[in-house]
Amino acid sequence: MPVDKDAPASDWLGISGRVCVVTGAGGGIGRATALSLARAGAAIVLLDRDRNTMEESFAEVKAIGVPAMAIACDVSDPASVAEAASKSFSAVGPCDVLVNNAGLLRPGALETLSADDWQITMGVNLNGCLFCAQSFGRQMLERRRGAIIHIASIAGSHAQGFSGAYSVSKAGIIMLSRQLATEWGPRGIRSNVVSPGMIRTPLSEAFYLHQDVLERRSRMTPIGRVGQPEDIANTVTYLASDRASYVSGEEITVDGAYTRTIMDLVPRPGFERPRG
Repeated sequence: MPVDKDAPASDWLGISGRVCVVTGAGGGIGRATALSLARAGAAIVLLDRDRNTMEESFAEVKAIGVPAMAIACDVSDPASVAEAASKSFSAVGPCDVLVNNAGLLRPGALETLSADDWQITMGVNLNGCLFCAQSFGRQMLERRRGAIIHIASIAGSHAQGFSGAYSVSKAGIIMLSRQLATEWGPRGIRSNVVSPGMIRTPLSEAFYLHQDVLERRSRMTPIGRVGQPEDIANTVTYLASDRASYVSGEEITVDGAYTRTIMDLVPRPGFERPRG
């Protein structure tokens, strides 16, 4: 919807009081996103399969002082998602913003990847986005207002070898978001994608325990550092807000310009990038 020009300056994002559902909210990008939206005044519904990490996120959100609830949910199971949508509706009201963040990685070469690993990855990463969009989106469609933000990856546009179905699932998310934007846009729903680059999360933390990996990855990024979950959360919060009321069907890459460095790989004597 258009920005409310009469909204108080403290609520310039226009999110205060809205119900925001975040999947995979137990840690990393999901937790950071839930906290960012809570600080903007939103009521938060946290979904995750891991009850322990989800409860930790829930405690941090509650400490901010906004309405919140945590629901154990397997996004790859449409019945589990439908039940979560019903519970959240009864407790805090209809969903205004859905953040499809839940995801996993089952590495492996395509030559030997098992059918189970393929299906599990696609089930959570891609099917889960559709199931959540359907269940929570119905609540938006009835009121002709809402925003959906899907967390994909730069791997959705740049093949990440030996990662099983991961890149394929993330590419599917990008197209799913575009299709939702075109089908549901006339009914007041926006759909966008945030594609993170190298972000330090619990899923990737094992890499960064090696100091040389952290240093090398930082040097590869023009901004000079590896991203943090808050870098993604801030972008999600913008897309959830009225400030992005005319942004739909888009993919915002948040990677410190890493994916814009391909020409730097081409040897050009005399044109090397200075290293500061």
